[in-house]
Amino acid sequence: MHSKDYAVAHGDDHLWTAQTALLKKVERLTQGMEQVSTAIPELSLRRYESPRKPASYMLEQSICLIAQGRKRVVLGEDEYVYDASHFLLTSVDLPVVAQIIEASPEKPYFGLMLKLDQNEISQMMVDSHMPPPRQQSASRGIAVSKITLPVLEIFHRLLNLLDDPESIPIIGPLIQRELVYRLLVGDQGPRLRQLVNVGSRSHQIGQAIEWLKNNFDQPLRIAELADRVGMSTSRFHHHFRTMTAMSPLVFQKRLRLNEARQLMLTKYLGASDAAFQVGYDSPSQFSREYSHLFGAPPLQDIKNLRKPASA
Repeated sequence: MHSKDYAVAHGDDHLWTAQTALLKKVERLTQGMEQVSTAIPELSLRRYESPRKPASYMLEQSICLIAQGRKRVVLGEDEYVYDASHFLLTSVDLPVVAQIIEASPEKPYFGLMLKLDQNEISQMMVDSHMPPPRQQSASRGIAVSKITLPVLEIFHRLLNLLDDPESIPIIGPLIQRELVYRLLVGDQGPRLRQLVNVGSRSHQIGQAIEWLKNNFDQPLRIAELADRVGMSTSRFHHHFRTMTAMSPLVFQKRLRLNEARQLMLTKYLGASDAAFQVGYDSPSQFSREYSHLFGAPPLQDIKNLRKPASA
């Protein structure tokens, strides 16, 4: 269902008006560009005029909106599809495979991503006297929810702020703080509150993910990592898979391969050098696993990525 159909079906003309305004704003800001890093450091925009091939990357803790088009995000074996009537929320950094599935020159895909600050979420819970969630077990670190008028209006105000750059350092954090509040009291509030609730399974797994991100090139000893976050090995495995849809070893592998790809693409490292730098002992194993994830051997994949879009 398109965003207009969704809004009309729910009798919400205000929602449709807000969606249209957001679409026009993003269209203007992305004119002639596919990727836009804005003057608000946490906010980035995307514009694509055709569907894209699946891309593997680390999706940071964030909220993602679509002003037009559709996108598929795969985490492990789980698939999440969203459009202009929904938003995607990730409560932790996750290695995903994403694909733009609806876009055309006449109706380009327009996407917005705003990174979330875990410390800000914690502070908002304290300032608002929000109780911790009752459920202490881990939950999936990603979800799709229906878009709401307050969230749309907040993003529109952030985009309007780009026309007043001198006000961004003062007003930007206030608007983002309002967004955090709206998320905490919305459908996905319990998911975020679990993550920052010290002692909850989500918080413990979040700590493990942070350690893996900072030490992905080191040998992974599951028992030691479980002990580091205060869990038994069996419980750690169970809750890690619940939150990330994959095992710790697969998670680490995704981290390593994504980092190796960036090293080859931006630092011009050879495949073997990149493999060793991210923790692989065997270049042949690296090549096999790289080809499985990205669909081509390292050198061919990097060559394809550097090829001009018109080629």
